[in-house]
Amino acid sequence: MSVTVRVPAKVNVQLAVGAARPDGFHDLANVFLAVGLYDEVTVTEADELRVTCAGADAGQVPLDRTNLAARAAEALAARYGIEPSVHVHIAKDIPVAGGMAGGSADGAGALLACEALWNTGATREELLEICAELGSDVPFSLVGGAALGTGRGEKLEPLEVGGTFHWVFAMAERGLSTPAVFREFDRLAQGRDIPVPQASRAVLEALAKGDADALAAAVTNDLEPAALSLHPELADTLAVGRSAGALTALVSGSGPTTAFLVRDGSGAEGVARALRTSGTCRSVRVASGPVAGATVLD
Repeated sequence: MSVTVRVPAKVNVQLAVGAARPDGFHDLANVFLAVGLYDEVTVTEADELRVTCAGADAGQVPLDRTNLAARAAEALAARYGIEPSVHVHIAKDIPVAGGMAGGSADGAGALLACEALWNTGATREELLEICAELGSDVPFSLVGGAALGTGRGEKLEPLEVGGTFHWVFAMAERGLSTPAVFREFDRLAQGRDIPVPQASRAVLEALAKGDADALAAAVTNDLEPAALSLHPELADTLAVGRSAGALTALVSGSGPTTAFLVRDGSGAEGVARALRTSGTCRSVRVASGPVAGATVLD
């Protein structure tokens, strides 16, 4: 028997970052929007736990027990006294190491797929608890839509969205490590008072109204200076998208994927065309959101 779950990427329309905590994490005000780029995670009964991956950037995905999909299977199995004897296959379409929560998506997808395969009866709250143990972005990958994440991003409050937002994403030639970006954030912040992160009223109102222009004026990412410090070439990509008519441009999460908000589908195609011919990025994708979180397909 097998179960397949489809799970989306995310973009952060606000990422406010507080000072480093004693545990090394940072408090966040993280406004997530799920967008229509998907991985599909299939779990199949097997003699032992193993992970395979195919698709875009599959060679960069770890196939050992450090993979969040494997860890999700082990965590659910341990909670219910089950042997995690499954083959986890990831059909990868979300950029790897791109700041779009691809690894987190795979963890959430594997967790939901294993729950359906094993019929554990786990509640939504239990699944979210396991997601939070796996990583800061994993709970949102399960939930999808739009949400405000606080704490280190794992405490979610669903948000109202009044329309569809259209995006273009440009994938960089090389990845960025999220821990490295946070370390650079800390280095750049030395000697400064860092305010407690708060959700932006302007961002929340723009989402609720479905107003792309208002959202473009309000989006922020406190990790962008750190990402640009480690990967200066991203500034060229951002400039190309702005010149091509994007309403706004920003680094997605910890990067290095760059995100361009546009008014509609035709605007997206124009920005995507300019980016593809610019020589400043590896590949370009068009997507819109919000979309549903992890969903069982069969």
